[in-house]
Amino acid sequence: MKFTIHLLLIAFLMALAYAATESKQIIVSYPKDTPDSVIEQAMAVIKEAGGVITHEYKSLIKGFAATAPTKVVNNVKALGEKYQAIVEDDQVVSVAGSSS
Repeated sequence: MKFTIHLLLIAFLMALAYAATESKQIIVSYPKDTPDSVIEQAMAVIKEAGGVITHEYKSLIKGFAATAPTKVVNNVKALGEKYQAIVEDDQVVSVAGSSS
């Protein structure tokens, strides 16, 4: 009985800890002339905060996709003085078709 109560308590505390570190999926893009060091610095900030870089973009756009704690997103936006980051929610985009 005590084991079950302890197990439930641990599960509850883990759920609270997970909820406290809410994350979101984002895409961060930069102007084409942005040095790689600026992008690497932004990725390092996300990783240090417990986020994960899910994809790096190098051909069509300069930037990356990540799952990052919500609290760190504004920090990434504020990093670039000369090279401003555009941070967007990573989401599915669809085109609604019409028939005539």
